[in-house]
Formats: sequence, C-alpha cells, structure tokens
Amino acid sequence: MSSPSPGALVKAMPAVFVLIWSTGFIVAKYGLPYAPPLTFLAIRYFLSIVCFLVWIVLARAAWPRTGRQWLHLGVSGVLMHAAYLGGVWVAVKAGMGSGLTALIVGLQPVLTALWVSRMGASGGVGHQESRVTTRQWLGLALGLGGLLLVVWRKLGVGSEVTAFTLGAAVFALLSITAGTLYQKRFVKPADVRSANAIQLAAALLLTLPLVFLESEAIVWNHQFLGAMAWSVLALTLGGSSLLYLLIQRGAATSVTSLLYLVPPTTAIMAWALFGEPITAATVLGTALTALGVSLVVRPAKLRVA
Repeated sequence: MSSPSPGALVKAMPAVFVLIWSTGFIVAKYGLPYAPPLTFLAIRYFLSIVCFLVWIVLARAAWPRTGRQWLHLGVSGVLMHAAYLGGVWVAVKAGMGSGLTALIVGLQPVLTALWVSRMGASGGVGHQESRVTTRQWLGLALGLGGLLLVVWRKLGVGSEVTAFTLGAAVFALLSITAGTLYQKRFVKPADVRSANAIQLAAALLLTLPLVFLESEAIVWNHQFLGAMAWSVLALTLGGSSLLYLLIQRGAATSVTSLLYLVPPTTAIMAWALFGEPITAATVLGTALTALGVSLVVRPAKLRVA
C-alpha cells in the first residue's frame, strides 16, 4: 500500500486542525479541576518550548535572522497563546461550559472578515479595498443572533454566564482575532518549529508573573498529567503548528473560516465526555452562527493567496 502523497496530506490539514483545536476546550474542562489556569498554561508553555528546542536541535531547523522578525513573532505569540488561551482557560475555570466558550470564540471569522473587508490593503491583510456587503451584514447579524440565543438562555442559570466569564471569553476572541491578523500581516515565513518556540517563550514571559497571583495548589494525578500531555503534544506541537502553517499558506479569512466548525465539534465532545446538554436552542444557535459566518467569509474577493 502506497503512502499518502504530500498533496493529500496538505488537503487533510484543515480537518485535522479542526479536530485537534476542538479538543482544547475539552482539555481545559478536564484539567482545570486540578490546577489554576495560568499555572497550568505556564507549565504547558515551558514543556512545549523544551520539546520544540529538542526538535529544532535534532532537525537543525533555522532561526529567524532579524530582530524585527523575532519581535513580530513575540507579539503574535502573546496574542495567540498568552492572551487567547488565558482568556479561554480563565472563563472555563470560572464555570463557563466548553461548548459555550467555543461558540463565543468561534465568532472570530466574522471579526476577521469584517476587518479585512473594511481595511483591505490599508490593513495590510488584503490586496484591495472592499466594502461590507449586504450578505456580510446579514451573516454578522445571524452569527450574533445565534450567539445571543445560546447565551440568553443561560443567563441566571448557575454561574456559567456572568460578566466575568463572558468578559474572559470575549477577551480571548479579540486576542485570537488580533493575533491571526497580526501574524498574517507582519510575520514572514519561517520554520514552524523555531517560530513556535519564540511565540511560546513570549507567552511564558507574560504569563509567569501572573502565576504568583494564583493561590490554588496543583493536584498531581493522572487526569492532570493526561491533560498536560495532550496540551503539549497534540494542541501545541500539533494544533498550533498547523494553525501557523495554515495562516502562512492562505488568507486570514479563509483560514479562520475553519473555526466555525469548532463549536459544534466541541459541543459533541463535551456532551459525550461531560454530559453538557445539547438543547434545541444550542443546536439552533450554533447553526445560525455557522450560517452567519459562512455568509461573511464566502465571497471569493476576500480570499488572498
């Protein structure tokens, strides 16, 4: 039996990325009962850096040659790792469900497409100016309507949706959106291993001082170790590397459009593993959000090779 061709592997990258990325919200739910969020993330960053450094040495991977490129990688790392993951993990730790957190962060394609359509070349992402079309405004309205449908039904039910958890999730949404646009605009193609090591180092430097604000102790058990192992090996070495490669290969809008597949995938995983209910409102809200995002990112003129 012949091995898969490089072209087939490239075509499989988006589907593999969605599956891996969806597990990030599940790992947060699974591992956080045994560690404070920022402490968990700091350990994850450190272990991931060690793994990447070993990989870089063995493969003799190249490092970026200019200080400017290091700086841009550091900024994108702070946004896409420290700020984004910090917001997600704090929201889940404070009681927000994995599915709802994924749904809120899943609005990223809408924000990205609107930024590209409004800024165009002046924003450095697109190569031409374009306006927000009627279809895009309809998509934005549907996406926000789907999110509000889910969030509204959860207000006052337990502590899942509070000003704090919602604020943390929205902060994560804004951070991953800004990080994706920043990386596409400023980060030049580089070896994915050294680029990730630099991004993670910047995230670790920002996160470490915040760790001392947390007082909860780590519970060293197999659940914690399993969540940490998956976070390092699958999510960081696998998922983050795939995201970096996808952003470098395509347009910001076309890449982030993959993320509208994450909320329903996460909801199914959360239902199977944690019994988080999938209500009719959740299904309808997720469908509206997915439809809205697809309307925003569908126009071909927003795709930039």
